[in-house]
Amino acid sequence: MTAPAARPPADPVLRLSAAVLATLAVLVALKLAGNIVAPLATALVGGVMLGPLVDRLERLSVPPTLAATLVMVAGALFLASLAFLVEPYFWQLIDQIPRIKWELLKLLREYRDLIQSFGNVNDEVARALGDVSPQREDASAEIPTLMDALFLAPAILAQIAIFLGGLFFFLLTRRSIYRWLAARIGAARGGGDAVATARRVSETEALISRYFLTITIINTGLGLAVAGALTLIGLPGAVAWGAAAMMLNFVLYLGPATMAGALLLAGLMAFDGALSLAPPAAYLALNLIEAQFTTPALVGRRIAINPLMIFVALVFWLWLWGPIGGVIAIPILVIVMKTFEIFTDRPAGEDAET
Repeated sequence: MTAPAARPPADPVLRLSAAVLATLAVLVALKLAGNIVAPLATALVGGVMLGPLVDRLERLSVPPTLAATLVMVAGALFLASLAFLVEPYFWQLIDQIPRIKWELLKLLREYRDLIQSFGNVNDEVARALGDVSPQREDASAEIPTLMDALFLAPAILAQIAIFLGGLFFFLLTRRSIYRWLAARIGAARGGGDAVATARRVSETEALISRYFLTITIINTGLGLAVAGALTLIGLPGAVAWGAAAMMLNFVLYLGPATMAGALLLAGLMAFDGALSLAPPAAYLALNLIEAQFTTPALVGRRIAINPLMIFVALVFWLWLWGPIGGVIAIPILVIVMKTFEIFTDRPAGEDAET
C-alpha cells in the first residue's frame, strides 16, 4: 500500500494575501461595530487597571460580586464629583463660544493683509469670514439643543450600559479569563507551566495597574497646578482648564499640543499684549516639568515605549474610534507589550523599551 502523497507547500503569496484580507476584514468590522466594540474595549482596559483594587477587597473577605460593585461605585462617584466640580466652569466656556468665534474672525481680518501675496488665499478667507458681526452672530447656532441631546441620548446610554456591563463582568470573572489565557499561552509555548504563566499574567496586570494609577496621580497634580497658575494669571474658567489639562494629558503628544493651542486662543481672547501668551507659556512650563522630571522619577523605566509606536497607536485608534480610541490607545499598547513579554520569558517588571 503506497503512502499518501505529501501535500504541496502553500503558496507564500496566497498566504500573504489571505493575511492581508483577514486584517482588512477585521479593521472594517471594528470600524463598523465601533459603537459596541469601543465601549467593551474601554471596559477591558478599565478592568485591567481596577483589578488589583478588587483583589484587595477580596483579601478583606469581601465577596467578589460586592467587591466589583464597590470598585465601580467608587469610580462612578469620583467621576461624578469631578463633573460636579467642573460643570459651572464648563458652561461658562460654552457661553463664551460666540465671543471667541467673533474675536477669531476679527483677528483674521486684522492680519488678512499679510497674506495677500498668496494669491487666492485672501479671497477664500474673505468668503469664509463673510459679513459676520457680533450683533448678527447667532449665539445658539453651534450649541447643541435639547432636541439634539434627546436624539443622541439612546445611543449614549446604550454605550454606557455596554461599558458598565463589560467592566462589571470582567472584574467578576477576570481570574478565570486569566487562567484560560495562561493555558492558551502555555500551549503555544509547547506545554509550559500554566500556573507559572497565570502568575506572570497577574503580575503583569498589577504592574500595568500601578503604572496607570501613578500616571493618574501625576495628571491630577498637573491639572491642579495648571488651574492654580491660570487663576494667578487671571484667566476665566481656570478650574475647567485644569480639568481639561488633566484629561488631555492621558493622550500623549496630541493632548498637550491641543491644550497649548486652546490656551493660546483663550489668552488672545482674554488679554492684550504679552500677557496673552502667559496661559500657554505657564502650561508648557508645567507640562515640561511633568514630562521631563516628575514622570521619569515616579514611573522610572518600568514601562518605556518607543515614541514612534505611541504616535502610530494614537493615529490608528483615533481613526478607528475617535476620542475614545485616543484615550485607550496607550493603555492597549502597554497591555499588548507587557503580554508579549510573557511569550519572551522576560520578568514582568523589566523594562519594555523597544
